[in-house]
Order: sequence, then C-alpha cells, then structure tokens
Amino acid sequence: MSRKLLLEHINVPGINTLEVYRQKGGYRAVEKALKTLTPEEIVEEVKKSGLRGRGGAGFPTGMKWSFLAKPEGVARYLVCNADESEPGTFKDRYLMTHIPHALIEGMIVSSFALGAKVSYIYVRGEMMPQIRILEKAIAEAKAAGWLGKNILGTGYDLELYVQPGGGAYICGEETALLESLEGKRGNPRIKPPFPAIAGLYGCPTVVNNVESIAAVVPIINDGGEEYAKIGIGRSTGTKLISASGNLVKPGVYEIELGLPVEEFIYSDEYCGGIANGKRLKATVAGGSSVPILPANLTLKYANGEARLMSYESLSEGGFATGTMMGSGGFIAFDEDQCIVRNTWNFSRFYHHESCGQCSPCREGTGWMEKVLHKIEHGHGSMDDVDLLWDIQRKIEGNTICPLGDAAAWPVASAIRHFRDEFEWHIKEPIKSQQQNYGIANYAVPIEKAPPVTEEK
Repeated sequence: MSRKLLLEHINVPGINTLEVYRQKGGYRAVEKALKTLTPEEIVEEVKKSGLRGRGGAGFPTGMKWSFLAKPEGVARYLVCNADESEPGTFKDRYLMTHIPHALIEGMIVSSFALGAKVSYIYVRGEMMPQIRILEKAIAEAKAAGWLGKNILGTGYDLELYVQPGGGAYICGEETALLESLEGKRGNPRIKPPFPAIAGLYGCPTVVNNVESIAAVVPIINDGGEEYAKIGIGRSTGTKLISASGNLVKPGVYEIELGLPVEEFIYSDEYCGGIANGKRLKATVAGGSSVPILPANLTLKYANGEARLMSYESLSEGGFATGTMMGSGGFIAFDEDQCIVRNTWNFSRFYHHESCGQCSPCREGTGWMEKVLHKIEHGHGSMDDVDLLWDIQRKIEGNTICPLGDAAAWPVASAIRHFRDEFEWHIKEPIKSQQQNYGIANYAVPIEKAPPVTEEK
C-alpha cells in the first residue's frame, strides 16, 4: 500500500467536522507554524519538500512563494484556485467535499508564511455544495479560534473568505481568476507584471491550487526533507489522481509519484484494469489539455522502458512520444472509443470556453471544432486533416494565456498518433457512422503529421 498524506483519514466518519479532524491530528501544523516557525522557515520547508504545483503547471511551490514582493505597508494576498474545471479532473472537489479542514489548515499556514492577513478560496460557481461545506468549516474554525484576530495568541490575524466564481474555465488561469475576484470579466492579464508583484487589487499575490495548499500541512508536520523522500527524482510526495473513463474502478486515488503507469491502470489497489474485459486504446494522463497517448506509449517509453506516474516520466519523449502530468485527470479509452469524436468533443469545450481576447484562440478553436465536426459526421476531406494540423500549429504559443495551447495539443496529438483513424473516417464516411475504428495500429503510433515548415 502506498503512503497516504492527504486521504489517510478519508473514510473516518465525520472527518469533515472540526471535532473529528482535530482528533486525527488536524491543525497541528497551524500550532507548529505559528508558535515555533518564522514565515521564512516555512517557505524554506516547502522549498526543501520539492512540492510542485498540483494544478497542472508543476512549478515548484516554494520557489513561487519566494518570488512574492514584500513592499512596506502594502497588503499581500493568498488566493486558492478551486475553480477546478479541466475536463477529467475532480480531485480538488473530492478533497473539499470530504476533508474541508485540510484545505483551511493549509490556507492558514500558507497565509502566515506569505504575510497575508486576508485570503480567498475561489470556487467554481457550479460547486455550490462544496462552497457551503467550506463556509461551514470556516465558521467552525473561526469559532474555535483558528481564524480571526490573534490566532492562538500569536498576534497573527487572518480572515478567510470563499468566493464563488462565474463558472468559466478561463478563470482557472490565475490572472483571469484575479480579474473575476475583483468583480471584472474573467479575461487573462498580459504578463508581466506577474501576480507576485501586482496581483489582487494590484498587490503582491500568490495563487495556488487546492491540492498544493493542502499538501503544505504534511510538509510542516513531518518536515520538508521527509516529504521529499517520497516520490522519485524531482517528482516528490504524493499526488491525487482523478481516474475516469473505461476503468473497472474510476475514482480519486492518492499515489506516490513514481508509481508505474501499468500498475496504476491494472492493479486492484488502483483502477483494476479496463472495464468489461476490453483492451486499452489510449489515455489522457493529465486532463483534457494534455496530449493523448496510444496504449503502448502510455505504458512504456518509445525505447520500451516502463513509464511512471511522475512529471518527468510522463513528459519523456516530448510531445512526439510523451505527454504531461497536468492536473492528474487520468482518462482511459477502451478499444471501442472513437478518437475523432473525443477530439471533436474536447474542441467544442475549448471553443465554448475561450474568452475571445486573442484572435488565434477565438477564431482557431471554432475553426477546429467545425472541421472536426465535418470529419466526425462523414463530410470530411483528406485536406481537412492537414488543415487541422496547420490551425493548431498557429494557435499554440500565440495567445496571452495557455488556453490556446490547451486547445491545440489534443488535436495535434490525436493527428500525430491516430491519423489513420481520421483518414478512415474520411475514406469510409458511411461505415464510420455505423461502427468505430477499433484499435488497428493503436499499438504502433505512426508519426504521420505533416512536417512543420517555417513560414517566409
């Protein structure tokens, strides 16, 4: 059994209440941090832990904290990004639902480390049950003296607020989130300046994901060096994985980073294999925005070595033969799933969620959706595949925020590894409406994408 740091007590009755959470050691990290550590020492422990942002980017958390500007007399803020809206990702929602005090404890410790006197948890608007759970837990914590004025007699004050979002995927991008939190339209800001210099209300701000902040609790309790012993290489600690798709046991799993992908998919401790005795065709390892991989490259590198559930291992080979850990939204596709239909579905989402601020994203996402709809519904031409490749190439890297990249990468990888399936839809328009392509060539992904040529 792998070690559990966040979900160890997930099945304890009443763990969502302050009383039971305290019985299981809750708020020890707050006592330790506020009474025995300085803010600088907490930041140093987080650096030692090697904790990387669990929201998708994987940037070292301690390093991000150290960038925070500290001008005299200017307020600082910590904002928790709980706008979890990446298709295939639901682990933050799970954590907030079942152990809300883990997030609140992490917010208190992190706010103290950053010198924030007011902090916010920005929650996706559709998550009303989780918003109510958090508000109730915050009220419990405040009544018990863990929030408010002079916490534990240390002289540290902290007010913590829950802010519902507007239900926009773009508000998962930190600067769009800050715009929304200020009451504006959730459009990403041009950077620099970065939030660490000018964030919420123009003040220095750190934005971290739910899981990242919750992970600060075991880091402070056990020490950064102990946390760093878990995992592999620069992928330290544990990671929550949202497993969905054609699996025997979909759900939220806490894994030690470095677990073999094959073990995660097929072992009884985790997903239990592919549902209904079918074969694995492909996976999306980190949420809808990361490249899709065929089964063979999911389980092994191109050279045949086993692939691991870690930031470095999943990205081995670059986008040609690898993918990304992302937010940990692991989606499995069995042999009966259609890659073209899935890619079209993802493109519909990104077109709908584009804020429209950047022309490549605004126009390109809609264009890709239309072309994919055409191919999926039996009206495509061979030129459409090359057109899709060209569109995604002109979106990637040409937008203010990463939504353009998130829309382009699934399309590029689907063509890269499953071009034969796109061509079959075009060559067999009637048959493709009656049956799925199956897994022909699924184990031998072919780099058939047209070469990228520099424009003059």
